[in-house]
Amino acid sequence: MEYEESNLERSSSLNIFLSNVEKRAFSMARFAVGADDAALDIVQDSMFDFVRLYRSKPEQEWPPLFFKVLQSRIRDAHRRRSVLKRVQVWLGWDDRDGGAADPLQELADPNGVSPLKHLERSQLGRHLEQAISVLPLRQQQAFLLRSWEGLDVADTARAMGCSEGSVKTHYFRAVQALRGKLEEYQP
Repeated sequence: MEYEESNLERSSSLNIFLSNVEKRAFSMARFAVGADDAALDIVQDSMFDFVRLYRSKPEQEWPPLFFKVLQSRIRDAHRRRSVLKRVQVWLGWDDRDGGAADPLQELADPNGVSPLKHLERSQLGRHLEQAISVLPLRQQQAFLLRSWEGLDVADTARAMGCSEGSVKTHYFRAVQALRGKLEEYQP
């Protein structure tokens, strides 16, 4: 009976952890691959793999382990995309996305933010997303894991599968590149 309660508590903790990282993981994957459907697939696959491989690990180890799985899936997607692009070029296929924008993104802010403030925020958000999406993959990973996820250098290195010095270098370069691209928004 005690084993069942312990197992239920563990499952509950795991569900809470996954629901807390879901949106941020989706954003990371979307920045990396540029498509919502592909990002959703990456996040779902990452969650399944994480649960299968690491559910028995201590809870404090879950964040770097989950992001290690996520980053691995993102790198796999980049490799597949690279191969697909080469095949498409070789076959002469066009690679255009004809998808329309999400109509929910066009709705007015229910919190009453002024149109000017909303415009400024949306412009900053678009520029930030664009600036992050053109960073080299390793810089992108280091920046998102350190800044958005709040992982320390050691956990980020563990998630990315590299040294702490490499994380520091990639993060520094990402921050410098973003500052340069977003100068007009700095006070």
